[in-house]
Amino acid sequence: MSEPHYALPFEIPPAKTDHIKRKMFDLAYADSSPTQKLDVYWPEEGDGPFPVIISIHGGAFMGGDKRDIQLTPMLECLKHDYVLVGVNYRMSNEAKFPALIHDVKAAIRWIRANAKNYLFDPQRIATWGGSAGGYLSLMMGVSAWATELEDLSLGNPEQPSHVQAVVDWFGPTDFLKMDEQLTESGFAPPEEFLHNSANSPESLLLGAQITKIPELVHNANPETYIRSIAPPFFIQHGTHDDIVPHQQSVNMAARLVDVIGADKVTLELLPTARHADLAFETPQNVKKVLDFLDSILRP
Repeated sequence: MSEPHYALPFEIPPAKTDHIKRKMFDLAYADSSPTQKLDVYWPEEGDGPFPVIISIHGGAFMGGDKRDIQLTPMLECLKHDYVLVGVNYRMSNEAKFPALIHDVKAAIRWIRANAKNYLFDPQRIATWGGSAGGYLSLMMGVSAWATELEDLSLGNPEQPSHVQAVVDWFGPTDFLKMDEQLTESGFAPPEEFLHNSANSPESLLLGAQITKIPELVHNANPETYIRSIAPPFFIQHGTHDDIVPHQQSVNMAARLVDVIGADKVTLELLPTARHADLAFETPQNVKKVLDFLDSILRP
């Protein structure tokens, strides 16, 4: 296969965590890949058990890291007496779908299995991610009962992998509609950046050009797995996103409302915001996210 067009053109800088006193890095939640590690950050004081927010980084399924700058807004949760867990997972150059789903589920099982040792509350766990991380956050919310998306051989098979709340920032869902939706919004991608191309992030994730594998695309779509017992969702997307069209979130939210009810789904479109826009990370917007999480995890 030729070099992917979508290779990230820059290094994502690290988040600043030196000021956090209580933290542990690179704990292995499984042992089939060196990428299967997580970081833990605790509030400055207290012995818990603390509700857990799992931070899932983005990076087109081929880049990013649990400790990069995408972690910064999530670190605010420490001031609200949450534990923050940053998770790495296998990228598309190492393993194809559904390996990344298997990994994050394995991390959730590890969190529950080790709750007493690390001051976690195993009954209060939420996921929060942007872009590819938003996709993974959605998948954790909708697929707890999908055995085909669980690899119990990665460890702690006696533990469940469901979560109690989901935060999704501008995550993709229905890969085959992305180019069409971008064109509808006036953001038609150039030929070399088509999502339907053989070297797009989505095609590289699934292992073949997505236009040739519609059934696998269906299996990779979070909408496929929604059931009435899914937890509450908080979804935000920018209307000027020229990478992941905002219609992805609009359609996902509509499908969730149909199945789990409007009272469990919040969709906010941020006017003029682009992909990974700083508008998502303002104190006012991060407070919205934390207020949502408080309402579910601290009723």
